Amino acid sequence: MGDLQAVRGHLPGLLNATLDQLLEGLEKNHFTSVQLTKAYLTRIDQVNETVHAVVETNPDALAVAKALDDERASGSVRGPLHGIPVLVKNNIATKDKMGTTAGSHLLIGATVPRDAFVVQKLRHAGAIVLGKANMSQWANFRARGFNINGWSANGGQTHAAYHPDQDASGSSSGSAVAADLGLAWAALGTETDGSIICPAQRSSVVGVKPTVGLTSRDLVIPVSEHQDTVGPMARTVRDAAYLLQVIAGKDDCDKYTAGIPRIPDYVAACRDTLKGARIGVPWKAIQEGLEKNPRYASEVEGFKQTLPILEAAGAVLVEADYASATKDIRDLEMPVMGADFRVNLASYLSRLVTNPSNIHTLEDLREQTQKHPLESFPERDTGIWDNILDKQKWDNTSPEFKEKYDRLQQLGGPGGLPALLDQHNLVAVAMPSIMAPMWAAVVGCPGITVPMGHLKETEPVHEENGLVETGPGVPYGMSFLGRRWAEDDLLGLAYGFEQRTRVREREVKRVVVPSAEIEA
Repeated sequence: MGDLQAVRGHLPGLLNATLDQLLEGLEKNHFTSVQLTKAYLTRIDQVNETVHAVVETNPDALAVAKALDDERASGSVRGPLHGIPVLVKNNIATKDKMGTTAGSHLLIGATVPRDAFVVQKLRHAGAIVLGKANMSQWANFRARGFNINGWSANGGQTHAAYHPDQDASGSSSGSAVAADLGLAWAALGTETDGSIICPAQRSSVVGVKPTVGLTSRDLVIPVSEHQDTVGPMARTVRDAAYLLQVIAGKDDCDKYTAGIPRIPDYVAACRDTLKGARIGVPWKAIQEGLEKNPRYASEVEGFKQTLPILEAAGAVLVEADYASATKDIRDLEMPVMGADFRVNLASYLSRLVTNPSNIHTLEDLREQTQKHPLESFPERDTGIWDNILDKQKWDNTSPEFKEKYDRLQQLGGPGGLPALLDQHNLVAVAMPSIMAPMWAAVVGCPGITVPMGHLKETEPVHEENGLVETGPGVPYGMSFLGRRWAEDDLLGLAYGFEQRTRVREREVKRVVVPSAEIEA
């Protein structure tokens, strides 16, 4: 009995368990990967009816865990992720018994030729693909406005856990909520513009949006080849670095990865590098964001009050503004993404082994979505697709594309983040996470969000289409944006900030928390 109690005393609580804690438990035989996987599956069962973070779990997860336990027992360990359960967003292909649907009923039953490259890397590293995380359908690239945020036709409405009916943000909604609630050790998300950073901050977790090309998009249902990237979502900076280490790398099936100069040791980069770091603060852009969305005033105020922590750590804060206006970039970004989507989607669909709904083009997708009784049309419209097909009409093979794309790069590069970093000799730019993603997205640069705080009990509730976007207890984050391929720089800054603030260690209320733990 004493031995059993001693073992239980070494079992980490799964709400905040780090990879290092899980590894110690596995290495010391305090528990097995099968026991860990069972605990996560039970936690999903306990809360998923409320948060709808997971679309489906892998029916082979326990068998995979058992095989990995056997490998460990024989002295063979593949690396830090050996026997560790991870969730992947439902637009990342897995060739197993699970689907890859981007949240659409029209892709149920469709099969892929193989795992996405990032999933291959996960499995090779010994990770257990536990299930598919829910997402904003088609990565938030279907309906106008926010009426699809966190919702998918075959996954339901994802809610974050800090306020009743909380908007989980999107599009990696389920990945963020699952990481926050400890429904897996960590999760993969994807971002085109904000789809990792925004949901991560709303669930008080760390999200890394890598440089476009650092992680392969092979067999990931696309939005834009120029902006899409796959990244980690985890409860700590160090854990996000562990996951990024595994999924980064060159892939012959994604030409953008050919540009990777080197892959540093991201875990080793998790050391406090704030002292002496020159960090830009673009107040003009922050004010522009606030004027457009006054409901973010408390987050901006929280950001202001947090900056002295960076200065106390020895960081040099430099007021430095982007030359371009937010609106000018936004006006070009959507047409460019739409031009990519039309072509990139057709390319993905052409690679399916089976395609029961016989969808091959965006035209097919729109027609069948509008007719399907479970696709919630017209309540959730197809406004983005309508604009691409009926108004814009040109795609990324058209002469118009180069002109628009080159102009966007001018606004986003010489007028945006890269120029700001160079002109002021900055290692990064810091912004409230809600306003940060675009500046990195349009030029393929990396960003990271770290929990910064929670809105106060006096915060008014702001609803958008029935979801609470901001209100008492809702988390918000700080983002660091940097140069292409400089994820290690951002991880060091984020780690230093995290260690000084430790927001996730604060006592906060959640609407729902799973209670299941590892049973050894």
